[in-house]
Amino acid sequence: MRKFFYIIIASACLTACTACADKEGATDTEKPVEKVDTTAVLIMQLQRCSKLYTAEYDIHKIVTHSDEKRLKGKLLNHEFDVKMPLGDRKIAIPIIVKLKAYIDFANFSKENIRREGDKIEVILPDPQVAVTSSSVDHEEIREYVDITRSRFSDAELSNYERQGREAVVKAIPATGIFSTARDNAAQLIIPMIVKMGYDETDITVTFRKDYQWKVLSTKD
Repeated sequence: MRKFFYIIIASACLTACTACADKEGATDTEKPVEKVDTTAVLIMQLQRCSKLYTAEYDIHKIVTHSDEKRLKGKLLNHEFDVKMPLGDRKIAIPIIVKLKAYIDFANFSKENIRREGDKIEVILPDPQVAVTSSSVDHEEIREYVDITRSRFSDAELSNYERQGREAVVKAIPATGIFSTARDNAAQLIIPMIVKMGYDETDITVTFRKDYQWKVLSTKD
C-alpha cells in the first residue's frame, strides 16, 4: 500500500471536511484533501541538497627529507662511495591537509528508494572526499644544513608539500572519514523522512555494498 502524508491548511478545515463526510447526501462540491507522494517529495528535497557535506577532517602530517653529499668514483679499478664530511641536509615540514566528505545528490532518483508497506529504504549515493586545501606550517619547520650545503629552496619545499599531500590522499580510507560521512548522512536524512509521517523504526538508510570511494584533489 502506497503511503501518503497530508497537507492540511488549518485544523478547522479538517473538522469541516469530517463533518460534511458524516452527513448523508453530502454535496459533490466538497474539495478532496490534497495528497502528496512522499517518494517524489523526498527525491525533490534531496536533489535540492546538491552536495550534502557530512564530515570534515584536518590531517596533520610531518614530511621529512634528508640527503647527504657523497663522493663516488673509481680508483685503481676499485669503485668507492664515501660520505663527504659536513655535507648533510635535513628538514621536517609540518603540513595540514583539509578533507571534506559529501554526498552528491545530482543523480538521485526513485531508483534509490525502496518501499514495502509502511517501510522505506533509502540507498544513498557513494560518499566522496575532496582535498579542499593544504598548507605548510612555516613557523614549525625544522631544518638542519651543514655549512657546505645550501638551504632548501622554495621549489623544494613545494615539492615536499605535494608529496605529503599525495601521501595523505593515499591514506584517506584508513582515516575513517567515509564511515563518518555515511553515519552523519543517515542522521541528517532520517529526521527528514520522519517528518513525512514515517516511524523511525520503519526507515533504513543504506549505501551500496560495493561502493567505490572517490577523492577529488581540489583546493578552495
